[in-house]
Amino acid sequence: MLAIIGGSGLTQLSNLDVTRRLAVRTPYGEPSGALTFGRIAGADVVFLARHGYGHTIPPHEVNYRANIWALREQKVEGVVSVASVGGIRADMQPGAIAVPHQIIDYTWGRKNTFYDGGGQPVTHIDFTEPYSAQLRRRILAAAHASGEAVAESAVYAASQGPRLETAAEIDRLERDGADVVGMTGMPEAALAREAGLEYATIAVVANYAAGRGTSLHGIRLEDIEQVLQQALARVRRVIEQLVAA
Repeated sequence: MLAIIGGSGLTQLSNLDVTRRLAVRTPYGEPSGALTFGRIAGADVVFLARHGYGHTIPPHEVNYRANIWALREQKVEGVVSVASVGGIRADMQPGAIAVPHQIIDYTWGRKNTFYDGGGQPVTHIDFTEPYSAQLRRRILAAAHASGEAVAESAVYAASQGPRLETAAEIDRLERDGADVVGMTGMPEAALAREAGLEYATIAVVANYAAGRGTSLHGIRLEDIEQVLQQALARVRRVIEQLVAA
């Protein structure tokens, strides 16, 4: 069973035939909401809205540890994160979809490990390749099979939020090698690695990043929702192909 974590614009899966919901508690507190179980294309999946089902939890206050722990306890085979991002690279235009292969963490102050407190030994994880190569291949194959064009690689910059970035900050991220920027990629990816879960992201470009394209002098937030809904319809088709494969 795959788990799907939905980000901004994806608080529910319209193609999910819901069978039950489960409120859970974890040693790290409560997750963002109840786990929603159901079937897509005849396959069992569990869905969790990262920002809550009313989209009320800002990115820096998401209980990432509780979310990942709750999904691990359901014995999922992997986690697919759907995240909205700003496009930095020239081809990362609004509506584009990418499957990142690397991440740069600019967040701070977030609970970012299961291995702290309680006299636990220092534990290091290998994070050379932060996303599961196998799950990324499955997503790319599903996109190809469903006829949806996706970028096969991208460097995801995880910013703190909840504010959007300045144009100068985006210039810096570009110099650092980032292709897209979002606010929820970390510590989610690292926690999944600590929990032993296969993890990959489907990134949906909601807007040009600050200082780029139509966001040269400002980002029109009112345009983002329409872009997201059109792109997320394509993401749902990819997910349907993914779980059915």
